[in-house]
This record gives sequence, structure tokens and C-alpha cells, in this order.
Amino acid sequence: MSLSPPIPFPGPRQGAASNAAPNTAPSTDPNAGPNAGPVEQVAFHRSELLPILTLYGRMVAAGEWRDYGISHLRDHAVFAIFRRTAESPLYRVEKHPRLRLRQGQYAVVGPQGQVLRRGHDLAAVLRVLEPKRLDLA
Repeated sequence: MSLSPPIPFPGPRQGAASNAAPNTAPSTDPNAGPNAGPVEQVAFHRSELLPILTLYGRMVAAGEWRDYGISHLRDHAVFAIFRRTAESPLYRVEKHPRLRLRQGQYAVVGPQGQVLRRGHDLAAVLRVLEPKRLDLA
């Protein structure tokens, strides 16, 4: 039995210009090819995750939520909240940077896909998920 030699990993493109700037931005063109560089992704910043995870921790302590998932996609980022691990998300907190000058880049989406709240301020958008507090006199 003979083993075939391993297939080498493709390196930089042959014939690429050697005087290209080393800090050029990665290509965001999906048709650019496999050696075009990494595709940029939208992600939550640490300052954005802090209020989301604070609310998540309170709701887990109350027994309402049990799991979460974070997705960083090309055009938006999603923080999905689950009541149980094996089901569809109960809520999704989405960040769409292309909407920041229009309706606001943050949105809370319900289980059937309805937008519960959208806006520019993440704390204000997350208030729709806060448990209702009744003040008894």
C-alpha cells in the first residue's frame, strides 16, 4: 500500500504584487477567491456585551433563561437567548451596523421573528426584556 504525498496548503497567490501595502484592509467581496484574505465580520464589543450579559445573568438566576449563543456574521451579529438548549431562540439581540444612521443598529427580535424594539441605545432596547416590576403601595 502506497501513501500519496500530502497536498500542500496554498500560500500567497503566485504573481501577486510584492509592493502591496502590508496593512491593507481585508476583502469583503464574496467572489474574491480563496486567497483574498479574511472576510470582515460584525461582532459585539465588550461594552455592548456587558449590559446583555448582565440582563442574561439576572434572568438565569430567576430561572427564566438557560442558554445563549453568539453568532458573528458578515453583516450582523446575533446574541440568541434560549429557554432550553434544544429549541429555537426565545429572543435575539441583533446588531446591524448598516442601520445605525437610520432606525438604529440594535434590535430585539421575538420567537416568531417580530421586532420587539429597535433603536440606537442598547440599554433602551434591552428594556423590553426586563421583567415587569410591580410597586405595591
